[in-house]
Amino acid sequence: MSKTSNTTPAVEQVPKIMSELLTAAETLACLGPAVSIFGSARLPANSPYSQMSRELGRKLAEAGLAVIAGGGPGIMEAANRGAFEAGGTSIGLNIRLPAEQGDNPYQTIGLNFEYFYGRKATFFMHSTAYIALPGGYGTLDELFEALTLIQTGKIPRGPIVLVGSEFWNGLINWLNSEVLSLGMITDSHLSLFVVEDDLDKVVRMITDYEHTHYEEAHRSSTLPKS
Repeated sequence: MSKTSNTTPAVEQVPKIMSELLTAAETLACLGPAVSIFGSARLPANSPYSQMSRELGRKLAEAGLAVIAGGGPGIMEAANRGAFEAGGTSIGLNIRLPAEQGDNPYQTIGLNFEYFYGRKATFFMHSTAYIALPGGYGTLDELFEALTLIQTGKIPRGPIVLVGSEFWNGLINWLNSEVLSLGMITDSHLSLFVVEDDLDKVVRMITDYEHTHYEEAHRSSTLPKS
């Protein structure tokens, strides 16, 4: 990038963001049902969570679902690799960053983004369900974006699954003890996601949803409603 987003005037950023969104929408227009997998770029391939991500990518592809990941290393690469090696559709939404992100080689479709806005919107324009494995700020951002959009009715209520219960338990306890107890969310908001470490159950949950919500799961790609 010759300029960073915090030095480029907003009026100059908007056309680029629109172009990135349009390219993604056109490329994925005929994608069909897909699952977004979120997770850390920093975990090595031999991490148990990376191994789970690779297995999930494989199982989802074998179930006929496309896999969308962030295109980078770590858990993202593992998800793409699992789908790629299973002969499925493996989509990488690659973002240009000064560190961490390098495009992984396990993508049947690769899209490049300069701005997070278009990249994040692309996840939610094209996904039937969302799987969050352990990760840092980026993963938490994507997870809570999915929860917010579903909570507010901006996207259909597809499955949101947190894989890696040991990692997520502290966050869930905090949501219950602090956020829920203060009335900032309700019990129904906590039911928007499930925690599940059995990968076969995760895939079955998503395929069951896809079969019973055919029109929703095969809807034309749209931006989250404003």
